[in-house]
Amino acid sequence: MPSTSMYGPPAAAAGAENAEDAASRPSLYRRRAAGLLVILVALAVAGLFSVSFGANPMSPVRAWGALWERDGTEASNIVWTVRLPRTLLGVLVGSAFGVAGALIQALTRNPLADPGILGVNAGAGFAVTIGVGFFGLSSIDGYVWFAFLGAAAATVLVYLIGSAGRGPASPVTLVLAGVALSAVLGGFATFLTLIDEDTFRALRSWGLGSIARTGPDETLAVLPFLLAGLAIAILLAGSLNSIALGDDLAASLGTRVGRARVLGVLAVTLLAGGATALTGGIGFVGLMVPHVVRWFTGPDQRWIILYSALAAPVLVLAADVVGRVVARPGEIEVGIVTAVIGAPVLIALVRRRIASGL
Repeated sequence: MPSTSMYGPPAAAAGAENAEDAASRPSLYRRRAAGLLVILVALAVAGLFSVSFGANPMSPVRAWGALWERDGTEASNIVWTVRLPRTLLGVLVGSAFGVAGALIQALTRNPLADPGILGVNAGAGFAVTIGVGFFGLSSIDGYVWFAFLGAAAATVLVYLIGSAGRGPASPVTLVLAGVALSAVLGGFATFLTLIDEDTFRALRSWGLGSIARTGPDETLAVLPFLLAGLAIAILLAGSLNSIALGDDLAASLGTRVGRARVLGVLAVTLLAGGATALTGGIGFVGLMVPHVVRWFTGPDQRWIILYSALAAPVLVLAADVVGRVVARPGEIEVGIVTAVIGAPVLIALVRRRIASGL
């Protein structure tokens, strides 16, 4: 008779499970490495297309040459002064929104969470509207602090609304609270822009989500905050794996759950608030990308955050290129393109019986 344990399966079965896990581990590592290589190639291709296409399209070969030979020609000037800064901004804000979405999903254990759906982007946007309308701010380095404050306030408020009543906040109540708060804040922001059109003229187009109107100096002003948010997210990855098991079990494993949640909210505030200050908010990136990468990485938050930081810029740059090509010589804002893509994805995720494991 095989030996058994009071708290587990027979020893032979446990040994077989351990052997199976050990055998599958190299396959998982290979899949993760292969997926990482694919993402890096896709990011390079998306970046090359981003510097190639626009109102004055050029071949990728010519754009590649202009990147390496800054010789004062028209192609070189377009690439270096317009398209390369725009591409780098797309990479930066894409990483910010993707990692912010991965953090929110891990902290709330909610597969439908992202900065847009939970009202973080709306909170940052509404706060910026207040800063522009009532304090006369006109530059990003001035109203970025309003974006941070609005993002943090919206994050806390959504959790308080979702947890009101009996029992802790559930994924469904958090989503409903976030959608409701986004609608309210968006309505107030729209009302303010309508009663004083001259003051908010530039802000109306900013709110659509675009990477075309932000200059290198404005990007550099926000860059330290985004890098700080990414650094905090990387440091939190191990704790997030424990929190995914539940707060009680995470605490028993030595994780300081309260500290991890506070740092997580801080990272989301820096990432989503800073990126919204630069672009006006790009929806659905933080929802779609963590879900897709989780199919390749499994539930390990360290790999999810890494993949999201690299894969989200691919989506942002691809949406930007599509917006430029479809409406040439004009363009469609990135936020509109990602919304067109993201709405069907959200419906599909809601209809799935089992969401991607967290």
